[in-house]
Amino acid sequence: MIKRFNVGKRLSEAVIHNGVAYLCGQCCFEENEGKKDVQTQTKEALANIERVLKDIGSDKSKILMATIYLKDISYFDEMNEVWDNWVEAGHAPARACVEAALAEKELLVEIVVTAAVE
Repeated sequence: MIKRFNVGKRLSEAVIHNGVAYLCGQCCFEENEGKKDVQTQTKEALANIERVLKDIGSDKSKILMATIYLKDISYFDEMNEVWDNWVEAGHAPARACVEAALAEKELLVEIVVTAAVE
């Protein structure tokens, strides 16, 4: 069975299939786009991930894979400072980080995760 959460015209915020949750890309809070540095945008994206995971019955310790998209790879170290403090010890997921053109010019980071749902 497939469950979709917060379904819109273009995307669902999360989709669960066979005990795995696939989250759409999470960014900073919309009102803060372009007003925040990469560390603040990363913190807000991670807070959004935690919110969605909680809403679907999971949490950050169950993240299996993360893909981080940075507007500029020069933000890598700054983003990692936030990421490293956020990831629970012993629960680091598989991860990729790439430079990418993001959907909104003000966005500096977008994070996509998959997570187990029990």
